[in-house]
Order: sequence, then C-alpha cells, then structure tokens
Amino acid sequence: MPQLFVGTSGWAYPTWKPDFYPAKLAQKKSLNHYATQLNTVEVNFTFRQLVKESTIQNWIQETPAHFRFGIKAHQVITHIKRLKGTEDFVPRFLATIEPLASASKLGPVLFQLPPNLKADATLLKDFLALLPRTLPAAFEFRNDSWFTDSTWELLKSHGAALCVAETEERTTPDVVTAAFVYYRFRKPNYTDDERRAMVARIGEHVAAGRDVFAYFKHEETPEGALYAVELLREVRGSERT
Repeated sequence: MPQLFVGTSGWAYPTWKPDFYPAKLAQKKSLNHYATQLNTVEVNFTFRQLVKESTIQNWIQETPAHFRFGIKAHQVITHIKRLKGTEDFVPRFLATIEPLASASKLGPVLFQLPPNLKADATLLKDFLALLPRTLPAAFEFRNDSWFTDSTWELLKSHGAALCVAETEERTTPDVVTAAFVYYRFRKPNYTDDERRAMVARIGEHVAAGRDVFAYFKHEETPEGALYAVELLREVRGSERT
C-alpha cells in the first residue's frame, strides 16, 4: 500500500503556539506533540552538523512506529565538496542516520544542491554510484540547467527522486523519477485553489502506488504546520470517497 507522509521542515518553533502547539507545552515535548498531528518531519539540522546517536535515539523514542524523518544531507557533501570527492564522507554521514533506518523511521535523504552548481551529468552519475541502492535519495536542483531529460534519466536509473521544490523564485518541473515523490512547498502562503491542486496531484500519486513525502516551510507563523495537517486530512478523505 502506498503511504502518504506530510510534515514541515523542522518542528521546534515556539511561534506555532497556540495554533499548532498548546500554549503551555514544554519545548522538550514539541516533537512528541508534533507526531500526534503529522507523520513526518524534514530535519535541516543535519545539513550543518553530524547528528549524535543519543539525539537520534530520543527522536525514535518520541515518535510512533509509522513516523518518518526526512534528512537533509550534510553541507560538506552538497555545498563544500559539491558532490565531488565525497567517497569518505558519504559513508560517515550515512552511518550517523543508520539508527533511523534500523528503526524503520528513515524517510528520504535530500541532497540540496547550491544554486551556482550547474548541470554536470558525469558528476551526478558518479555521485549516484556512491549511494547505496537501498537509500531513498532525493535531489533538489536549484539551477535551471539541470532541468533536462538527461537528468531525469540519470535519476531514474538509480531510483532517485526529483525533489519538486516550489518557491517564489522557482518551481521545479513535476517529473516522477522514482517509486516515491518528494515535494517542498516553500511559498509563504497558498491560496485555496493552490491547496486544492496539491490535494489532487498528491492523490494521483497515491492512486498510482507511489509513496509521497511533502514538506511545508514556516518558522515565524504556524501556517506551514496547519497547511500540512489540512493536506494530510484532505488527501486521506478523498481516498475514502
């Protein structure tokens, strides 16, 4: 059965009180409460530092069995080495999140490339060859030169997903390259029509047998978390009708 996972990028935002978190909820209980409303979260913390096993174990204990953690790949891989010469660091990074995989709580690993990294098919092909076939990997390209059939074919050949990222500046082509799809909804606000279109598109993926991971971004206001709750409810509701 295909699964739908909807959440936000990060969870520890006091500004989400009282609309998403109860007003008096202790900060240390935020993940536990978050997981009662949503079933995945995208962890951006891992972009800047290697996560400790004790932290991972806390995440595992504070979330139910069906919960998934999407993980942003470390900046050493994507921004410092820019996918080149990462043979030593990639296994080191993956080892830090292995406990999530062992607990069946690892969602996709997102490789977000810098905007000034232009298309290089050989670079991408060589990097993809480093990744374990069992790793659910997604790639966010932020330079339009990557948006070509050759990029899609490379991703398909390795079972990697194209991250469909939607910002005020750019929208990635909505192309399916893997058995799962990955959406990042980054605009500050979404109209009713835009949200209905999301429900319809994501419903199509689920109906086609694809797992879906979708993440909203809002730190200053609770909008992203509330959009995510709505999306999860609406798609599940449309599946039953």
